[in-house]
Amino acid sequence: MNKYVKEFLHRGLIFGGFGPIVMAIIYLILSYNIKDFSAGGIEIFTAVLSTYVLAFVHAGSSVFNQIEHWGVMKGLLCQLVSLYVAYIGCYIINSWIAFEISVVAIFTTIFVVGYLAIWGIVYLCVRGKAKKMSEKLV
Repeated sequence: MNKYVKEFLHRGLIFGGFGPIVMAIIYLILSYNIKDFSAGGIEIFTAVLSTYVLAFVHAGSSVFNQIEHWGVMKGLLCQLVSLYVAYIGCYIINSWIAFEISVVAIFTTIFVVGYLAIWGIVYLCVRGKAKKMSEKLV
């Protein structure tokens, strides 16, 4: 098995359990803030399973940025696509967003802008640290 596939699975298995924990905390908060809040067995089962898969993919997809022969853009694009599919799937399956073109378009726009903003900040921070390290070497 490819070492990157093993690492993807390893990271996913380690951190996948955090998805249902976050979901449980959100449901607890909702129960305290929404009068007569309730969720049925199917809703709970779907939420637990889908948030586990979401967290699994989220953790595992970080390996794409470490595949040296891919290059930065290919790694970022693969991570973006895998995260987007996991998030949109989880949100639609749980009815957290409506499955309508306009809603999905808004979600997609926010998701892509957020992803690019986060990686832009990471890039600037790493570039700044690299510049400082280069100056110390000279």
